[in-house]
Order: sequence, then structure tokens, then C-alpha cells
Amino acid sequence: MSKRWQYLTIEMPPSMMKGGPHPEKVQAELTKQGNLGWELVNMVHYGSMSPAVLIFKKEQ
Repeated sequence: MSKRWQYLTIEMPPSMMKGGPHPEKVQAELTKQGNLGWELVNMVHYGSMSPAVLIFKKEQ
């Protein structure tokens, strides 16, 4: 029997001062979602003024 997965995406807004997301905010979000059972599978970021998108999954 194959596993079933749930997916979650979270958008991390860029910092207006540096561009890109704040590393400490990304770390906090990773820890929060990990504690809820989510596993990070990818992060997509297209440029300094675009948001980063964190993609998580967990087994149903």
C-alpha cells in the first residue's frame, strides 16, 4: 500500500532592508512546522524582492 501525503506551502515575505527572507524568521517557521509533524521538502525563491515559499509534507 502506498503512503498518502498532505502538503503545506508557506510564503515568507522578503526583508525590505536586505532582500530575501529574514533567516531567523525562516528558522522559526521551520521549527514550528517541524514540531507539528511537517517535513520541509523544498524552498523556492526567485529573487531578492520576491517571497520565499517553503513546501512541507507529512503522512496522512
